[in-house]
Amino acid sequence: MTSSAAQTPGAALYETSGLVDQYLEFHYGPEALGVRNFPAACVEAIMKAIGPGSRDRCLDVGCAVGRSAIELARQFSHVDAIDYSAGFIAAAVQLQDAGSLDFRVPTEGALTVDRQVSLADLQATELASRIVFTTGDACDLPADLTDYDLVFAGNLIDRLYEPRLFLTAMAERIQPGGWLAITSPYTWLEDYTPRQHWLGGYTDAAGQPVTTLTGLTAVLAGSFSLRHRQDVPFVIRETARKHQHTLAELTVWQRL
Repeated sequence: MTSSAAQTPGAALYETSGLVDQYLEFHYGPEALGVRNFPAACVEAIMKAIGPGSRDRCLDVGCAVGRSAIELARQFSHVDAIDYSAGFIAAAVQLQDAGSLDFRVPTEGALTVDRQVSLADLQATELASRIVFTTGDACDLPADLTDYDLVFAGNLIDRLYEPRLFLTAMAERIQPGGWLAITSPYTWLEDYTPRQHWLGGYTDAAGQPVTTLTGLTAVLAGSFSLRHRQDVPFVIRETARKHQHTLAELTVWQRL
């Protein structure tokens, strides 16, 4: 697997301790502003959309600190969970191994509050053994990550240096009849994705707007069919009185 560090200048952001704590709060902290826990809400919506079927192998790409992998482990026998950030994966593995994890989030200025996440509180103590956490590049996944019934890419697409590489590889990773679930707020930034690799959020040569859904459909056509769309809100806490409130679009695609 090749490194994308030189191609992804924004990647260093994900290795700061403050951001790891922020994502632990996002994944495991109390609900904020009346909005449900995002990873749990996504998995619930995905399972409702795909209905009954094989529940053997699942891949969670961009798993961050692991809550979506835990929720997927409630549904699947085995979950491979991968993220580019070594800091995120280290936190997920520490929780998996120790059963609990302490972290700290800011309230105002230099003041903080202590938090703890526990697998027992999540009723996930036994589920953790179904998950394998690893660091890796979503655009250059290991060859053995294949034969999946579901691949979940949570808020990942608009943070990849070349998202088409990831998407085109999915036909080889997912079983026929299996599923690809993508969430994203479509926040395209050149800090993460060179403009020529954006899937949407621009005008074409004729001056017509190109949306990310249009770009996703163009890349996935021939191998996947869009089966479901919905908005899923999420809130990221910055301080006790400052939050990011965002809408991600969930699209669910079936492998042909």
